[in-house]
Amino acid sequence: MSHYLDRVPFSGIIRIRDMMYSVTDPFRLDQGDVSFDAPDTVKEAMRKAIADNRSHYLQTTGVPRLLELLAEKLRTKNGTPVGSPDEVMVTTGGIHALYVVCQALLDPEDEVVVPDPEWPPCAGNVLAARGVPVPCPLHERLGWRYDLDELASKITGRTRAIYVNSPHNPTGGVLTRGDVEAIAAIARERSLWLISDEAYEDVLFDGRKHVSPASLPGMYERTIPIYTFSKSYAMTGLRLGYVAARDAALRDRMKKVLFYTASNVSSVVQFGGIGGLEGSQACIEAFRTELQARRDLFYEGIRAHASDVLAGEPPHGAFYAFLRIDPEWSAGERTNGSLSWAMTEYLISKGRIGCVPGVDFGAAGEGYVRFCFARDRRELTGALESLKGLLQGVGPNPAG
Repeated sequence: MSHYLDRVPFSGIIRIRDMMYSVTDPFRLDQGDVSFDAPDTVKEAMRKAIADNRSHYLQTTGVPRLLELLAEKLRTKNGTPVGSPDEVMVTTGGIHALYVVCQALLDPEDEVVVPDPEWPPCAGNVLAARGVPVPCPLHERLGWRYDLDELASKITGRTRAIYVNSPHNPTGGVLTRGDVEAIAAIARERSLWLISDEAYEDVLFDGRKHVSPASLPGMYERTIPIYTFSKSYAMTGLRLGYVAARDAALRDRMKKVLFYTASNVSSVVQFGGIGGLEGSQACIEAFRTELQARRDLFYEGIRAHASDVLAGEPPHGAFYAFLRIDPEWSAGERTNGSLSWAMTEYLISKGRIGCVPGVDFGAAGEGYVRFCFARDRRELTGALESLKGLLQGVGPNPAG
């Protein structure tokens, strides 16, 4: 057996999913999934692909038309100077793109500076490539952004890359242009790669703007941007992502990993991606507008029903509420001493409310809990009503 995989942890989200399956009529605010359906342009393209018998092997890196569309999108929307569609590869979702990048980029014991808290597969994929994730805290007082001096202090002689995720899962923090420019300067000065996870590029609120690091002068050469159709087009279950890289040697390694893990991404799904890119993009703004309304609805409910126990500012990006738990609150025994797990287990068992303990995203997430507000309004309202009976006016010790 490959014992190095014993170092790669499962996300606690798996345990939570198992818990939720035992709950009758749950509120699934634990899942990072939107309630929207994929646009008709995607579904029609997939239906046509099936009717046209597009069910055979394809090019490893992707259908040529899809690669052309993605290269043009990267140039025009993200400002990334992609020279040729050959610089783009299609993957089985964003998590597969990250796996491909880590396997191709890292040698054993190479370090990658990662945010803390952070989406668990970030550190997991670094470990799976026999690398070493080095956490760097994001700070609530800074809007869940880095202290840039602290970030620079995490770099050692073994650092290979900095992982950037903006808008950020789980906190919803959004890096400013100044942040991105400063991180890019660190990467240039220290000859580091940037792995830029831009899964939530279209989920921004309050006038915030997304800045792709690869769009900055001279940065595409050392930046590997990762994207997914999951959030922008509500295609979470279809598993379609993509990644770009200018360096030919790195791309050759990535292509090998892509071939040995997928041969090629599902043909029908790729044609769905073509349909999504060629059709109207109105769904992106419609989704964003509705997500902002749901964010506001959820935070209004938190202020009304749980402000004595849960607190935090609405995020400027992504679709998660990452809320601070009153440290005096208690519902009995804490799992491994964790307040985050105690709150999660209490809300699931007593309120049928799915959520994820902040500590599952890293040590800096202890004392927080994450809810997904991308669910439909009825589910959000139901969860808030359930929360009202659990936390409002109960004081710090409901078990007492």
